Amino acid sequence: MELTELLNVLNTEKIIRSGSEVENSMHNVSTEARRLCMILNTGVYTEAEIRAQFFDLIGQENDPTFSLFLPFTTDFGKNIEVGQHVFINSGCRFQDQGKIVIGDNSLVGHNVVIATINHDFKPDDRGTMHLKPVKLEQNTWIGSSSTILPGVTVGKNSVVAAGSIVTKDVPANTVVAGNPARIIKHLES
Repeated sequence: MELTELLNVLNTEKIIRSGSEVENSMHNVSTEARRLCMILNTGVYTEAEIRAQFFDLIGQENDPTFSLFLPFTTDFGKNIEVGQHVFINSGCRFQDQGKIVIGDNSLVGHNVVIATINHDFKPDDRGTMHLKPVKLEQNTWIGSSSTILPGVTVGKNSVVAAGSIVTKDVPANTVVAGNPARIIKHLES
């Protein structure tokens, strides 16, 4: 299965059945993503070289306003969209089969996990994966060691406090904190 067709299936059907052609194709892309992450994380590179390798990994045009501190890992790589003036700090792990969109001027702190997959709850079907995208709208700040779970949108200008587990959408112009994350403050728009 070609990458374009695979991405179309992942982004429209939002399911990966165990043992399917889609799962096999996903594993092939994931193998390449792990290889590229290993190269990225084991060398000494300039900022421009890091950017070039990152954008090669995700298949997006190189943006000179982007900044990444290593290490960085992703399960898939090809379903990440990054806006302009985005900073991703070290130790982040992205599970992007369900799609991750990071808006302009967003900051992602150390050791943030963004997940887009849930396994089926039925024990006999646990290998089936259900995909839901994660979207960080523009001007968001995700604090260190936070986890953003599948299907979550973090609204424009919002802040996720360090160590939070975000299980539902975050309204624009708010600060959320905790496990599960709850609104603790409203920001001036």
